[in-house]
Parts: sequence; structure tokens; C-alpha cells
Amino acid sequence: MEKFRKRVFITCGYNTTVMGSGRKEFNPKMPRPDLEDYIKEAGQGVIKQIEDASLIDEVIFSNFMAARYNKQANLAAFAPYIDEKLKYKPSIRVEGACGSGGLALATAIKTILSDFADVILVIGVEVQNTVKAVYGADYLALAGWFKERKQGHAHFFPAKFAYRANKYYEKFGKENTRKAMAMWYKNAIENARLCPTAQEYHNTIPNLYEIALCEPNPNTFLDHITVYDCSKVSDGASALLVVSETGLKKIGKKLNEAIEIIGIGQAIDDITKQPYDPTQLLTTKEAVKKAFNMANITPLDLATVECHDCFTIAGIMSVEAIGLANYGEGWKYVYEGKTSRNGEVPFNTTGGLIGWGHPVGATGVHQAETIWEQLTEKANEAQIKINKPFALSINMGGDDKTVTAIVYKKTE
Repeated sequence: MEKFRKRVFITCGYNTTVMGSGRKEFNPKMPRPDLEDYIKEAGQGVIKQIEDASLIDEVIFSNFMAARYNKQANLAAFAPYIDEKLKYKPSIRVEGACGSGGLALATAIKTILSDFADVILVIGVEVQNTVKAVYGADYLALAGWFKERKQGHAHFFPAKFAYRANKYYEKFGKENTRKAMAMWYKNAIENARLCPTAQEYHNTIPNLYEIALCEPNPNTFLDHITVYDCSKVSDGASALLVVSETGLKKIGKKLNEAIEIIGIGQAIDDITKQPYDPTQLLTTKEAVKKAFNMANITPLDLATVECHDCFTIAGIMSVEAIGLANYGEGWKYVYEGKTSRNGEVPFNTTGGLIGWGHPVGATGVHQAETIWEQLTEKANEAQIKINKPFALSINMGGDDKTVTAIVYKKTE
């Protein structure tokens, strides 16, 4: 498909607060919201913006592992729990590990283009703070090839990206790369402090850059990255509407209350194989290329990016995969401040996975919701100056195995 056969928009975004370590109100020993609570809050948060749930034609849920974390499957049937007017509406749940949200958006886009619906409610949700870390590590490892689990590190996915980081150090220098990774962490937390729903909103560490430069210690964690290089375990949900032009009129929203989706790229790699080149996110690169080609834009046209920074090294590699920096120079682009909120292309303006949080099934939806806020200038304290009309989101599942890249345009 070279371009969409008709216009597709996003509007009416909503985020719950992301709960987990770092939030003042989070206490693992006290009762907390359940999966269905997050689903209802996010869904109703969107419905309040259109006043009538009967205007919604279909619901799509994005979730990774509720069957393990929450002992709950069949999430599609929670739609009427949000609002009784959704009873008997079509509803499905999609899964692609940490890339589930991007797949849910892709599914919604394709459904709109197929003329099966004009207004689709997309909800991403994950509640992970329900089990001890040792069990959670096993559940998260299901995002990769689980047959590797017994041979892998106890911290399965952090070890995967520690391996990538070390290979990048060997090729392009450890000192400079570590400085850039520390800068990525600093930017993430500073952005999260401007977003009340972010998991790191209450973070008061005074010397973010300096603390993130601490030396990795394999005796306490891993040999090539630290805990500051990692996204946290998170609970939360994000929701929005994907609509056609007819759907936009149906819900009574104006063009300037929406953003247009003008390009999408999906790419996968073999989950059973190790990365061909651990110093590059090659699947991400392919997905972004497809999205750019469909949208007919270049990296220099972007006003902002939401990338999948599950680890700081993934942020640096994403800069290169997008084409904002040459291979091996992503660290420099980040270290020079070009991804900061006042930089050349601001990344992850509400904190990304490291700052806002990583409730896995919600992440890709939250990325799109953040871009909707920025391009419609609804981001409040987190608002950046929008001097170009285009934005990009990248949602990655597993170790660069399932990737969806989406290009958005500010409407006029």
C-alpha cells in the first residue's frame, strides 16, 4: 500500500496515572487498582469527551500478559464493563509483547480503511505489580524466545540490551556512549516531572546525569548497564479514538481537535534468532523506512518523536534507525542535547518508557496519545514548541522483533 485510500485520524486521548515504584502513592503492600479499574478509567476518560458510547463502532484492546499477571484472559469482553452501550459491539484483543499497542493501532487503522468502522476505541492496559520480581522476570521473558530462558540471565531482557550496549561500547567507545545514556536518562526524568500521570513525576533526584553515570556492577545487577538505564515495572492504561473523516463528524470533533495518520510501517524478525547486528535496531529501521515512504517525509521533517526506550541504549539506537544520526553517531546526537525537549527533535516529551512508565500493553497507545497532545497543543506543562507538522512513534516488541512505526500530521 503506497498511501491510505482515505483519511484516518486520532482524537480524544486519555491516560491513567502510571503506578509503580517512584510514585508516592504506590505501596506494594496496600490495595491498588485492578486490571478492570484501569480499563474502565481509560475507556470512560475517552467516552466523556464524546458524551455517548453508542457512537463507538468497535473496541480494540492492547495487552501483553494479563493471563499471567492478573489471571485474566478474554479482555475483549470487558468493553461493556466500561459502558453498557458497548454491549454487543465488536471487540478484540491484540498482543505483540511490548509492541502490542502499535499493533492495536495498526489494527484500528486497517479496520477504518476497510470501511467496517468509523469510530474505534483503542485501549492499552497492563498491570504488572502483582507478582514477585522472580515470577515477573519469567513472564517478561515470554516477549522473547522462551526456550532461551534457562540459558539466559535472571534479568532476561535487561541482559539482552546490556549485550547490545556492550557491543556498541566495543565499536564506538564506552565512555562517550555511557555519557549519552546518562543524558537520555536525565531527559526522560526531566520530561516526566512535567507530566502528572508519569511514574517518575515525583522523582526528586538532584543530579540526574551524574547518578546515571555510575559504573555498572554485575554483582548487584548487570555488567554493562545499570538500573537507571532501564524502564520500570508499571501499571496503567492509555486510550484514544481512531476515526475516519466521517467518524470525526459523527462524534462532533473538529479537525483541529485531531491529528491525521499519514504513514505506517510494520516489520518483524525471527524471534528464534539472535540479532544479526546487535549494534543496530534493524527491524525498527525497516519499519520507520516504510512509514516515511508512505508519508513521503524525511527525518528532518519531524517535530517530535516517541520512541521505544525500554533501555537507554535503545533510545540511542533508535536515533540512528530513524536516520537523524549516522550509524555510530547516535550517542553524539543525544549527548549534544538534540533529543531534549528544547533540542533539534524532542524525544519522549512526557518521559517515554523510562520516565512516563512502561505498562507494556499501554505503551504504544500512550505514544500516540502523547503525540496527539503535542500536535494539538494540549500537553499543558509538557508542551513543546511545534514548528513542524509531522511526528513519529515507534513501538517495539521483544528484542527488536515486532515493530510498528506511525507518522502523524498536525491538521489544519
